[in-house]
Amino acid sequence: MARKCDLYGTGITSGHNVSHSKRRTKTTWVPNIQTKKYPLPELGKSVKLHLSGRAIRTINKYGGLVEMLRNTPDARLPKKFRKMKDDLVASGK
Repeated sequence: MARKCDLYGTGITSGHNVSHSKRRTKTTWVPNIQTKKYPLPELGKSVKLHLSGRAIRTINKYGGLVEMLRNTPDARLPKKFRKMKDDLVASGK
């Protein structure tokens, strides 16, 4: 499974665990990445995305992937989502 969110780009973070005695040990924090399939009825297909929990909540807040794409400015969208938005606009629905 992908270790990077398609929408936000959230990936693995590394750093140190610091104990009470200030001893430092290397560690990594892995984001909550889940594979989710969203239908795009306007285009007659569905899209499989690797999203973090935060991204899934954001899409649900807007009422689905199509509504999120329509209401988000192009400058804030990654290339993959900008292309989906362009395809939606071109379909005219």
